[in-house]
Amino acid sequence: MGTRTARTPRGGWRTQGSYEYRVVTIGQEISRSDARRLLTEEAEYGRWELARTRLYAGGGRKVWLRRKIIRVQSTL
Repeated sequence: MGTRTARTPRGGWRTQGSYEYRVVTIGQEISRSDARRLLTEEAEYGRWELARTRLYAGGGRKVWLRRKIIRVQSTL
């Protein structure tokens, strides 16, 4: 399957409002079916959902995933 993902230079995760975002860069050497399988695994096991997709002229893809931040409140 080759190179799987590359995270953003700042660590890969960002928070904005009540959502946490992760940017995944998928290289042009990865097929469409392998990219779909990768994103499906992220969605199932990491509880991420697709927020945005960008396809570049060279064949590379950049995908933004997001998930809701669950804040735990103390019961004391």
